[in-house]
Amino acid sequence: MGKKGSIRRMNSTRDEIFEPRISLEDEMPHIWKRGQDHFSRFTKLIKIELDDETAMVEERWKKWNKQRLLAAGLTLFELDARTQGRFFGDPIVVFEQPDRNRMPTHRFGHGDIVLISRTKPWGEKIYEGIVLDRGPTRIRVVVNEKPKDLKKGRWRIDRGANRVAHDRMHDALISFHSTEGEGGTTLRDLLLGSLHDCASSAEMPPEIKGKKKIYSLKDIESLNESQQNAVEVAMQRRLTLIQGPPGTGKTHTAVHLLKQLADKGQGAIMASAESNVAVDNLLEGLLDLGVKAVRIGRPVKVRENLRDATLDALLETHPLQDELNYIRDENDELRRGLSKLKGKEKGLAHKDIKHNFKEMRRIESEMTASVLDEAEVVCATTIGSGHQILGNRRFPIVLIDEATQASEPSALVPINRGCRQLILVGDHKQLPPTVISDTAEAGGLGQSLFERLHKCAIPAQMLTTQYRMHPSIREFPSARFYENQLEDGCTKEQRPAPAGLLWPDWDHPVAFIPVDGAEELDEEGSSRSNYSEAAKVLSIVDGLLQIGDIQTTDIGIITPYNGQVRVLSDLFEQAGGREIGEKYSGLEIKSVDGYQGREKEVIVFSTVRANEQGEVGFLKDKRRLNVALTRAKRGLIVIGHLSTLRQEPTWKSWLDWIEESGLLAWHLAND
Repeated sequence: MGKKGSIRRMNSTRDEIFEPRISLEDEMPHIWKRGQDHFSRFTKLIKIELDDETAMVEERWKKWNKQRLLAAGLTLFELDARTQGRFFGDPIVVFEQPDRNRMPTHRFGHGDIVLISRTKPWGEKIYEGIVLDRGPTRIRVVVNEKPKDLKKGRWRIDRGANRVAHDRMHDALISFHSTEGEGGTTLRDLLLGSLHDCASSAEMPPEIKGKKKIYSLKDIESLNESQQNAVEVAMQRRLTLIQGPPGTGKTHTAVHLLKQLADKGQGAIMASAESNVAVDNLLEGLLDLGVKAVRIGRPVKVRENLRDATLDALLETHPLQDELNYIRDENDELRRGLSKLKGKEKGLAHKDIKHNFKEMRRIESEMTASVLDEAEVVCATTIGSGHQILGNRRFPIVLIDEATQASEPSALVPINRGCRQLILVGDHKQLPPTVISDTAEAGGLGQSLFERLHKCAIPAQMLTTQYRMHPSIREFPSARFYENQLEDGCTKEQRPAPAGLLWPDWDHPVAFIPVDGAEELDEEGSSRSNYSEAAKVLSIVDGLLQIGDIQTTDIGIITPYNGQVRVLSDLFEQAGGREIGEKYSGLEIKSVDGYQGREKEVIVFSTVRANEQGEVGFLKDKRRLNVALTRAKRGLIVIGHLSTLRQEPTWKSWLDWIEESGLLAWHLAND
């Protein structure tokens, strides 16, 4: 164990005994004077999160009946299974109803981790898979290991817990605080906030050796003034926060910044984000700019049109692939012939097989190294950046997009790969990291590294021109959340009010429709729904589609509660269906949390809460309201219970603005 000042550092043997001064009951500090307090706190929090997630999954397995699991959309039962080729070498398994009829409503989507079993996943061998895609009558899953006797009997699939994420975050915390080993970052003390003047320290130039190529922004005319300023600042500092309010082009800016950093040629760059969708957006932007970018991670989790840029795909077309296949075929032949050999011949064959395996591993390692060495930018999720395929590879420059949606231990995974220059792109006024455990969230896991550093008086470079919203949709969020700093990059003429709804004011396409319904607690006992609001949503959507001004793909229906997502999904299913070729094909229904970073021409927002007590639950999170109000380009329609919503200050403020602006749609309340 080493010492530095008053901070005791951990060694990498993991046998340090900590004496933290901060308990989980204490408020999460934004300045960590003692490294061991930081390590102890976050180690406990990620363990609580994993334990709660695992316990939640196991409780569903053991205590919920079949009807409840089906109603929640978390389990599918009595499925037939068959193989359907391979996906980058891994078997694809198709699950269907025995009668080939439509699947029940479920919550399995592309990239989800699923557990495959016969009847009781807690008491038998289970197989892990990742959802490739889904259709009305089937779901396709990519597995590492094909289940035995696949076509015999029936199968069930369940949502699973993510232990890999916990393990990589734990390793990152150890590496971050260790004075030994290859990992860690020179920015450690700055990231802990333990320096006297964090803002001045952040402004210091990064300590990166390499080419000192002069860079210029003259070739990126697509950046506006605030975006150019953010790029200029980030190029010169070792730590930069870039705040991008809704519609201001966070990812667009991040991609051009990465291009400039790649052209500067100062070493390997890691481009990361919490979600696969956000990483894919970075990758797509980089490829469009001609940057040599490689995507790390399972191809099944990558957007289809980007899979050629994955490491797996690039290895399949590598010049050494033929040599590897030749040795693999030779080895397979040797193994098939083992049963016919005896004595010395069998021993020599075993020796050849062992040698071939060693040679195959050497070639695979050489192929991987050559692909990664040629890449200007490596793209991965924050957790994916801890993949063993990267070995001890170091990335002096790390950019994390949507950084305010990554928990601090998650953000540390890419940072620990030798980061010397860090750019965090996000918006702490929008949704925070998703945390399943209430205890872990209350303990501080729900606060991002971006937000904590901002509290350490490190200013954020703010993007100020928004290109998404009609000026009237932008007006309240800018005033309430961004101190009126947002400017419009689009005019009201470019965002005309959609026909098909009798807007209270056609020049201001925002409407609140009061509905006197009642909320209900759903089957899970943790989510809520409101059938009166769901019926109104259906009526509004039908009206919008009737005129033909907008299509189903232009409409997004959002709600804070997964229970309401299921009610709405069932309602539109009964009214015509949302699959390809059906009446509402392409219509999206999602939770607010699932819509951050997204946009639609029209947003219909069902608030759900309606009760005599005036309880609004997590609607009181103003960041959730900010996201909900800023997804629409041409029209925003909010449906809710006036007297309930008025009990919450931010909602009351918005409803006051609605009334003052003459946008309360009483005339649509009883249509």
